[in-house]
Amino acid sequence: MKLCFLVEEHYRHDGMPVEVIGRLREWGHRVDIVRPGGSLLHMTGAVNAGSHDAWVLKTVSGGPGLSLLEAAAAAGVTTINDARAIRGVRDKAVAAAVARDRGLPVPPTYAAADPALLAEIPASQYPLVVKPAEGSSGRDVRLVPSPDRLRELPAGLTGGPTGGGGLLIAQPYVPNSGIDLKVYCIAGEVHATERRSPLHPDHPVRERRVPVSAEIVDLAHRVGRVHGLDLYGLDVLLGPDGPVVVDVNDFPSFRQVPDAAGKVARAVLGLAARVPPVRPPEQRVPAGGPVREVAGA
Repeated sequence: MKLCFLVEEHYRHDGMPVEVIGRLREWGHRVDIVRPGGSLLHMTGAVNAGSHDAWVLKTVSGGPGLSLLEAAAAAGVTTINDARAIRGVRDKAVAAAVARDRGLPVPPTYAAADPALLAEIPASQYPLVVKPAEGSSGRDVRLVPSPDRLRELPAGLTGGPTGGGGLLIAQPYVPNSGIDLKVYCIAGEVHATERRSPLHPDHPVRERRVPVSAEIVDLAHRVGRVHGLDLYGLDVLLGPDGPVVVDVNDFPSFRQVPDAAGKVARAVLGLAARVPPVRPPEQRVPAGGPVREVAGA
């Protein structure tokens, strides 16, 4: 097979996807690597529906790689994960709204471009967990114990007037033991590890693999179906009322998963072999001519 990996500089030496690419090449497949953040992208020339069997994205949230992947998907190229699914989960505000609407156990979620607006959240919802809507890897996640502590949030945390144009999200804190359950799904196969929560940096937890209960397996599969993902991870907290999903990530690290590179490489080949997506038909002008907006309609 011919595959194209879009890999950000941030992941140039990372096991995911370097080891996956190495495994695919060992098996005789051609793998081209594009580094979107370090290259001039010829957007109208780079996308060729017949040049590769599939494109795979491994970039930081907000990086330019997703734009190129979306262009490839629009041209009929198979993408891993689905480009629209990646866009959906990388915006945590959108992902939370979709998940909640589809019945997944996620906390109530508020979104604001200016931290000052978070003061409108009822005091009964505190403590709050506040983080950028397009953040990743647990960076800039803050625990706000009470409304009067909102002023301690750094201005650079938001994309409002002093930031880069994005949103903050805020969710009521889910009481837990200080341990995040990192759940990984590789084309339906589920694994899990325990890891120290970024909200409890002093909690002594050694990262380790843990057995996966039937409840967590079912939850992982539901998350994949709701968000349309094939290679993904979810952060789960075991709260007093059961498991709660607090984050979803496309193409995570798969740390501690046995033979992760081999499993992911095989999954990529299987997903690439699927029937490519059908390009949507071009929009047609109605027989009566173009539709015009009518004032007051």
